[in-house]
Amino acid sequence: MPHVTVDTGTADNPIYQVGRKSFVFFRNPRPDATDPETGERYDDVIVVWVGSEADKQAMVQDEASPYFTTPHFGGHPSVLVRASRIGEISRQELAEIVQDAWLSQASRRRADAWLRDHPPPG
Repeated sequence: MPHVTVDTGTADNPIYQVGRKSFVFFRNPRPDATDPETGERYDDVIVVWVGSEADKQAMVQDEASPYFTTPHFGGHPSVLVRASRIGEISRQELAEIVQDAWLSQASRRRADAWLRDHPPPG
């Protein structure tokens, strides 16, 4: 995606930004995202912005999907996914969620230019 910069978080985790707005970042282990069996904090959580609450709910409603959320992210336009489960997402779906995340944070001018040059299928 154009105009992307990569910053680093507190544990040198990558933070992907467009126009200084994050759209994908790798989160540090936190108490709100833990293994339900062991209680261990997940160390591989990726935060991905989404376009709307409806998009978020559509992604997290299927408990078998790799997408999830926590109360900490209630009302936040993002979903969580564990890096260890990224293989459950097709390359095309992954490209789409990253593109949608970028579009949700890019300026109107940048988003319009991208969509003009890369019209959605269908």
